[in-house]
Amino acid sequence: MRPLRYSINVTLDGCCDHREMFADDDLHRHAAENLDQADALLFGRVTYEMMEAAWRPPALPGARPDWMEPFARTIDVAKKYVVSSTLGRVDWNAELVRGDPGPAVQELKRESGQGLLVGGVKLPLALAELGLIDEYEFVVHPRLAGHGPTLFAGLSKRIDLRLVSRLEFGSGAVAMRYEPRR
Repeated sequence: MRPLRYSINVTLDGCCDHREMFADDDLHRHAAENLDQADALLFGRVTYEMMEAAWRPPALPGARPDWMEPFARTIDVAKKYVVSSTLGRVDWNAELVRGDPGPAVQELKRESGQGLLVGGVKLPLALAELGLIDEYEFVVHPRLAGHGPTLFAGLSKRIDLRLVSRLEFGSGAVAMRYEPRR
């Protein structure tokens, strides 16, 4: 059974709006390493469309710094599953998952491999409610955004977590990995 890992960037005040985060070579290298440790990515529609718009080739020459290229290449070739009831079709090495994500994600987890990586806000909330996330990583940026969206808004029950690792970056961001206490 392969684990489902969740990773997201967040400010100190809980904002997970991607436009509020730092982008530097250390953080992109870390994100590429996370992608390398997964057999596939799991996205909801909003995250899939955002990632596709940002990372699908071809990027215009000079459109992004060279240090972003390893992440761009890694996410481009990654297998992707997109949970959506509104998209008619997907491509970019992606497969559409319709209906209740619980059974579909349970089936994906039953397959052998290194693991699945999920990102975004709404889909991870649903998966957390179902107890399907095996590891949470919060990359906390030293910034106060003063707005949302925030993580896990509307979660129906507490989920107690145990810190398993911590990694500091030169920017002051800190990646903290947690596992649910079961």
